Amino acid sequence: MPVLTLNLSNATLEIEATGDEPRNEHLAQIEIALLSVIFLCSSALNFGLLLVLWKKRQQMSRMRVFVTHLCLADLVVAFFQVCPQLMWDITDRFIGPDLVCRLVKYLQVVGMFASTYMIVVMTVDRYQAICNPMVTFQRRRAHWNLPVCVAWLVSFVFSVPQLFIFSRVQIAPGVYDCWAEFIQPWGPKAYVTWTTLVIFLVPIVTVTVCQVRICRALQINLYLKTQQQKQQQQQQQQQGGDGGHPHPLSSRTSNVASVSKSRIKTVKMTVVIVLAYTVCWAPFFTVQLWSVWDADAPTETATFTILMLLASLNSVANPCIYLLFTSPKLLGTLLCMKHTDMKESLPEEATMVSSLYLSFKSHSDIR
Repeated sequence: MPVLTLNLSNATLEIEATGDEPRNEHLAQIEIALLSVIFLCSSALNFGLLLVLWKKRQQMSRMRVFVTHLCLADLVVAFFQVCPQLMWDITDRFIGPDLVCRLVKYLQVVGMFASTYMIVVMTVDRYQAICNPMVTFQRRRAHWNLPVCVAWLVSFVFSVPQLFIFSRVQIAPGVYDCWAEFIQPWGPKAYVTWTTLVIFLVPIVTVTVCQVRICRALQINLYLKTQQQKQQQQQQQQQGGDGGHPHPLSSRTSNVASVSKSRIKTVKMTVVIVLAYTVCWAPFFTVQLWSVWDADAPTETATFTILMLLASLNSVANPCIYLLFTSPKLLGTLLCMKHTDMKESLPEEATMVSSLYLSFKSHSDIR
């Protein structure tokens, strides 16, 4: 069963009447195969990226801190969401006591929250770096900063309802499973709608607003830099026509293109991470809402099941995206495509932020 699948009526008599229905073995084999691939890829890629970041811990920038904790969140998804679900599909029924059932369900949602809100705080940090660069530059670089702590705290607190909703229950004479119990008929609708709101809709709106403002700030800044370059070139031409010696362009003006590429590269990476999250999780929450708001929803079909399982692909996509933008050769190594050294080429965050500040400051000077 997927993480939030609501498969238990609150009426005991209805459970007994339903009985222990046999599952679709062909569909179960597809689920096991998909979950196995997702688990292996997610654990290998995230462990590999953590190893690289650990070797670079003496040069830890704010962006690397966020990526490190995003890797940890994705590993929670792999080991406490994908792996238990894989074992559950193999055994058909949840094997374990009530406490293990509740803890597994709790940690499954912790991983979802942590992965989501780590992307949110990463995007907000990019917004601060672009629109308020000196505020970001003056912050202390810490392995645990306030946004990261808030993201983990929200994840642990907002997942607490899982401990009370899920339990080990008897679904047929002598047959037990880890299922959810809700007050009928509004309980399932309220819970799934709430989780969709706090795990998907609110984060998506937040990161979208940040990305729009980031792109707007970059557009304005690039335009101002271009105008500044044109003015300096005109001044040089006038000085050359008067027989004077042209003044060389300042260093901060001459490397406008390189600084802009560095900023745009970082912003593009966060945009792709957000898009990957949206693509992976939108089908999951869509079918969950459909299943609780439509009594005739085809919840037992293969399409429904596979769409919900593919949500876990986000834990595979995140490390791939980061390595693709920072070290494509290393990504090839982790994917076993070719052998290469593990040298990583990353722009230093402090240089990028200070350059941003100088570019904004130059605009205020010419005004």
